[in-house]
Amino acid sequence: MASNVSGTHHHQAGWEARSPWATSWTAAAAVLMTFGGIMAIFQGIAAIAEDDVFVATRNFTYEFSLTGWGWIHLILGALVTVAGLALFTGATWARMVGIALAGLSMVANFVWLPHAPVWSIALLIIDGFIIWALCAPRRESRA
Repeated sequence: MASNVSGTHHHQAGWEARSPWATSWTAAAAVLMTFGGIMAIFQGIAAIAEDDVFVATRNFTYEFSLTGWGWIHLILGALVTVAGLALFTGATWARMVGIALAGLSMVANFVWLPHAPVWSIALLIIDGFIIWALCAPRRESRA
């Protein structure tokens, strides 16, 4: 039986990060997605209840009723929360879905700017970070 004199290196199948930083950023993205999704759910509930927290604007280009925006944020928040929790499993599909949902969240928060400007800008920055963290370079290991 032949053996490899220089030693044997075993690698896990699938995608692995080039550095521990990439893995850490993915975990941070998962935490931020989960937290951001939960906050979007609360934001949606407040908008559906037509809470006085939000600014009412007139003649806005992307004008929807506050209730309509509430449903958008509620549904998107639920999807972002589920994707954030799925990221903890390390599944590649969760990363791809996370990137897509963070992009949709960026669009929704951009259009939500007139109603809650500071909150929207903060979430735009967080969503940009999530996309960057989930797109961190990875190498495919050979089994």
